[in-house]
Amino acid sequence: MSTSHGYQPSWWTYALHQVPHTNFQFEVVESNFAPQEWDYQQALLFLAGIAGLCLAISLVLICVYLIRFCCCVSQDDEDSKSRRACCVTWSCVAAVIICCAGIGIGFYGNSETNDGIYQVTYSLMNANHTLTSIDLLISDTVELLNSVVKSDLTQLEEIFSKRTEFLVIVRNTRRQVESVAQHLAEISFWKGVDLNPNVLAEQVNFFEDYRWLAYILLLLLDLIICLFTLLGLAKQIKWLVIVMTVASFFVLLLSWGSMGLEMATAVGLSDFCSDPDAYVMNQTQIITNISPDILQYYISCYQDVTNPFRQRLTMSQRALSNIHSQLHGLEKEAIPQYPTAEKHLFVVQAMLNTTEGNFHHLVALLNCRGLHKDYVDALKGLCYDGMEGVLFLLLFSFFSALSFTAAICSLPRAWKRFQNRDLDYDDMDEDDPFNPQACREMLRGGAGRPHLPSFYSYSSSCGSHNSLRVSAPPISNAPVSQYMNQSGLFSGNPRFENVPLIERQSPPPSYSPSMRTSFISATQEETDAHCRTDCPS
Repeated sequence: MSTSHGYQPSWWTYALHQVPHTNFQFEVVESNFAPQEWDYQQALLFLAGIAGLCLAISLVLICVYLIRFCCCVSQDDEDSKSRRACCVTWSCVAAVIICCAGIGIGFYGNSETNDGIYQVTYSLMNANHTLTSIDLLISDTVELLNSVVKSDLTQLEEIFSKRTEFLVIVRNTRRQVESVAQHLAEISFWKGVDLNPNVLAEQVNFFEDYRWLAYILLLLLDLIICLFTLLGLAKQIKWLVIVMTVASFFVLLLSWGSMGLEMATAVGLSDFCSDPDAYVMNQTQIITNISPDILQYYISCYQDVTNPFRQRLTMSQRALSNIHSQLHGLEKEAIPQYPTAEKHLFVVQAMLNTTEGNFHHLVALLNCRGLHKDYVDALKGLCYDGMEGVLFLLLFSFFSALSFTAAICSLPRAWKRFQNRDLDYDDMDEDDPFNPQACREMLRGGAGRPHLPSFYSYSSSCGSHNSLRVSAPPISNAPVSQYMNQSGLFSGNPRFENVPLIERQSPPPSYSPSMRTSFISATQEETDAHCRTDCPS
């Protein structure tokens, strides 16, 4: 198992890589990452089928529980029923809280996965920029060398046609320039290949955008169901709890399905991350037909790995040095004798300076450190952040599936315990003016109510008054005598007395024993005085 310099597989990669790989015939297959092989695909589908088996078990448990809940009648007493109802409600709340914790884990895992995939796309675009820069630099340099050969060096050959020694130098320079152009053209290893890292990065980014959005919607759906379930349990809203139970069943299917997908993805990703160099080298060689030495150089980037471009670069550098020395000799000897050659010689020297600058830039780009760093960054983003995010998403799906399984089993028993709020008024007196239900019926129908006997009515011994109705005095901090005088203003007013207490916007007054005694004595004295005035007449 070979690993790149700067990357080491994590412990969870090794752990998942050791998971048995079994095909549909229950035969053990190799754990090497080979997604194009049917046996390996069967192994991943078999792992995803474990989540399907868990889903079937959950559905069977839910069906058995609901059948027992609907068909079996409990013979427990009221105390045990109330305790069981409380236990069921709190079990629903606990399941929802666990689901909310799983949702938090899911948000973190989704973010980590997105960061890892973003690092992969960023590294691919950087590698594409490096490879494109190499191709452009080589093509520009080769084009410059060919243009100089066709124009200025040809002109110098015509000028020095009569001087053999100068003509030999110009022809040697021409051959060396053509040799440099040929060597540089052979270095361009990425030109015309079918693999474009930029296109691959765009495809990965497109897939990641939809994956991230899908998980965000799933997490928000789980969160909304949890919040509305808690609201329905707190407010005892039966229809809301029923709707959330149906939605929980739908999300249960999504949770087990996503868990199977994440399990297969985690195992497949661990197989790749345990030995990424071999797979990347083989697939790149098949697609691009690049030499294995070049691929090994950029993937490994060890000091003992031979640079496949070293020979061509060395020969090109020697040729440029020879060209420079030959042009320097022509400038000293030929220019004084042939002034017309000065212009073309300066053009060739400018070409030489530009070529040397491009050559040094090309040597830096061809060094394995730049592309190898992009490769290692992509591996770290995929195998560290991406793998960690997938594992957290797997944990979220597992918690969500268990929580919704428990909630679906508990919610029907919880909503059965819900009572209609109007039943709380069945034991109240319908003639009670402070009964909220009676008040609502009176305000809705406008039906008259029977006259309530006054709290202050009493029988007179004198016989001239059958009853004396005194209205309820307003609440005041005034002395008792003043309070009595105010209450006397409404005595004998039948219109005020016939109005129900509930429509007076005031509750019945509450008196202390001393106030009641003072009131009775005052009314008794008033009655005796009235009788004394009537008796003589």
